[in-house]
Amino acid sequence: MPLRLRHDKAIDAQEREPPSASARRADQGLVLEGVSKNWVDQRRTALHEVGLAVGRGSTAAVVGANGSGKTTLLRVIVGMIRPDGGTVSLNGRDSARDGKRYRSKIGYLSAGNAGLFARLSVGRHLAYSASIALLSKDDAQQCIDRVLDAFALRDLASRRVDRLSLGQRQRVRTALAFLHEPELVLLDEPHNSLDEHGVLLLREAVGDLTARGGIALWCAPAHSDLEASFDRSFVMRAGRLEQL
Repeated sequence: MPLRLRHDKAIDAQEREPPSASARRADQGLVLEGVSKNWVDQRRTALHEVGLAVGRGSTAAVVGANGSGKTTLLRVIVGMIRPDGGTVSLNGRDSARDGKRYRSKIGYLSAGNAGLFARLSVGRHLAYSASIALLSKDDAQQCIDRVLDAFALRDLASRRVDRLSLGQRQRVRTALAFLHEPELVLLDEPHNSLDEHGVLLLREAVGDLTARGGIALWCAPAHSDLEASFDRSFVMRAGRLEQL
């Protein structure tokens, strides 16, 4: 007797049903809704009900003067600062509810030169960051090899950070942000100290990120410090975000 394929009506019904709210959020990329932050000791509001949506595989830029709230915004997104109101989600994960799982999908390049240990080599920095990201031994080595090549650090892997130029140190800091193949990379004034080669490498890394569905959010004090084009552009003024 020949076998017959069972026609499952339940499957047909699922295919006809619209996606759930959680599934829709997972497709939305980075979403901020009504995010506020007040500095009580300074008696000022750093963020005023900020709303932002950046889809998967996209780039976005935020420009604004120093003190406008750009860095506070990035720190709220990465989970370093808890907002006083509103929600932040990345591909369906809520920053408050999902905690470590949410933060593990984000790479963050802060402004300035912080985050490096003078006496540690480039390779040891990468290995340490891989351990924090809880990568397996094999995955960690693959990720380290990838960013060593992506940011032209292969020949510097054994060199101590305090013996690198400022441009080389910035390439190390950028490599750390991209190391664990995050879904979102936050870049706070990433061109600082970078030479033309470093800028090109960063551009290629962002292109690779978005090609695999990742998101890059770039902050800078002026348009002249940005790449040529972004999918979405915003301006921050006194804690208020407006689309350009």
